[in-house]
Amino acid sequence: MRRSRFRLAGVLALAALLSAIGVALASTPGADVRLTHDDGSAGGYVSADDLAGLPHYTDATLTECSGSRGRQNEPAVEVDPRDGRVLVGSSNDYCAVYNDGEDADGAPIPSGPIWLGYYRSEDGGAAFTSSLVPGYPGDGSQLGALAHVRTAGAGDPVIAWDAEGRVFLGSESSGDPEGSAKTFGDVFVARYVNPDGPGGSTLNDGKRFAGSTIVARGSSAPNLLGKFNDKTAIAADRTSSPCRGNVYFSWSRFTGNGGVALYVSRSTDHGASFSTPTKVSEGVHILQGPDIAITGNGHVYVTFRQFAAQGQQQNAIMVVSSRDCGRTFSPARELTRFIPYEYADLNVSGSQARDCGDAQNACQSGFTFPRNGTLPRSTADQSDAEHEWVHIVWEATVPGSVVPTGTTFGSTGVPGEGGQGAIYYARYDGATGVLSEPQRIAPEQVGHQLFPDVAVADGTLHALWWDSRNDPTYAKQRPVGNEVDGDVVAGLDVYASSKPAAGGSWSGAVRLSDVTTNPDYEQFDGRTVPFAGDYLWISSAGGTTFGTWTDWRDTVPGVDQRETTPDESGADVLQCREPKAGGGLTGDRCPRDGGLDQNIYGDLAP
Repeated sequence: MRRSRFRLAGVLALAALLSAIGVALASTPGADVRLTHDDGSAGGYVSADDLAGLPHYTDATLTECSGSRGRQNEPAVEVDPRDGRVLVGSSNDYCAVYNDGEDADGAPIPSGPIWLGYYRSEDGGAAFTSSLVPGYPGDGSQLGALAHVRTAGAGDPVIAWDAEGRVFLGSESSGDPEGSAKTFGDVFVARYVNPDGPGGSTLNDGKRFAGSTIVARGSSAPNLLGKFNDKTAIAADRTSSPCRGNVYFSWSRFTGNGGVALYVSRSTDHGASFSTPTKVSEGVHILQGPDIAITGNGHVYVTFRQFAAQGQQQNAIMVVSSRDCGRTFSPARELTRFIPYEYADLNVSGSQARDCGDAQNACQSGFTFPRNGTLPRSTADQSDAEHEWVHIVWEATVPGSVVPTGTTFGSTGVPGEGGQGAIYYARYDGATGVLSEPQRIAPEQVGHQLFPDVAVADGTLHALWWDSRNDPTYAKQRPVGNEVDGDVVAGLDVYASSKPAAGGSWSGAVRLSDVTTNPDYEQFDGRTVPFAGDYLWISSAGGTTFGTWTDWRDTVPGVDQRETTPDESGADVLQCREPKAGGGLTGDRCPRDGGLDQNIYGDLAP
């Protein structure tokens, strides 16, 4: 039974009272809530103009998004620290991909934009309105004129609230709006404000789009061969320090020659402009996955993953820090090493693969799975003026669990070598430089754990992750949901736990997702390979703790007509292909009928 607005209002009123007297809070999971209404429910997708109360606006993109039953992944969500009723979420949103007509065979053309979603709740996460951040190709809205971006696609969303009702959505972007092969590789930050200013009703916080700013430009080269910025992180300072109001943005910069470095930029004018990017990864050769934590004294910490590379460095969690409001950063420091939990296989041509499916994406093991990887997430309690604690979570292979898989599949980053994936936590004290002993959050004997995130509020830590303890096919030697013969089944749920930030043990894991989901549906690269994104998200503020995840409960399974001898069951999705007079098959004529229905769901978390 869904939570009623009346009951929720009472819970939030009590939460506000308890928060005011310093009592730590935890939410109670209820019915899962859908954030992405591309099936036409809850009004479908509305424009930013409509959200802001401006004259009604819609277009072909928003119309397509309101009935496409498309794909969404890599969710983000943040609770307004001024009002726990207000949540803003986002994702890589593919809802408009088929907004541009059909080919000669009657198959919809996948030429529309992949864009940054904007999903808004004003009732503590009981329901969301779906929208898109302005600036997508063909956006003729009044507020769209404020989006100064140059891209045909945007994704990898990250979100942060400041202390005055502004919310910032960061993104990487690629693709030339003119249709060339160039991949611009820019990163930008969109900002939404309270239309009545910082003193307005907090229920209107982050409601009106105020513009987007390019933070760093990639180079206009085809096929990612130039300078490409990717994997973003964002945080806003809400402390009482001299850094209050600063917005920090970080990302990985890749170059065509194989180089990669970590950069940070800051804004001192509420996201209207950003400083010249600063490289903060000197001496680290291969890296990925920054996350930003701001401690109560305004110090800034950026954690990231260092990859093992040719004997020069090991798989490790790294950190850099700034004690001068982001002007300068310390040298990178290694915090802890680990055995990664990330899939690897050999495709049919013999090359190493991170994900496997059919056709060009088939692998020698016969398994089907999306990519995954070990990327740390971190946070700090900005209201804690007594400590300089950074809380870090990551996924890794349990030491001692490594076994031969008997196939080309591997989960330690090496084909043929598998183990159990688990979620780890450690607390870094920036004042002393000491890292606590890493501990497993949920030390289960059965199941893999992956894609963790962590939030902190009112002295309590909140973590969530994907967990395969309910997977009937579970084995250290195989990816989630895969049987020995390569058939796949639903095998993932979302679990969450909490603990006092000052110490103690994690609570027993609580299941958030109401439906065990199948991440192995082949919905990408022409219906040949799965993709689950690279992260999940949890946020806690104002008495509300809320987590989001990618979900396949609405996907309609089917048969791939291109397969004369199906190589697995459970991975193919509904598609409609007919023989052509000259031979071969048409493209998929029914992409809106549920085969691509991947969604973002969420729920209150402990």
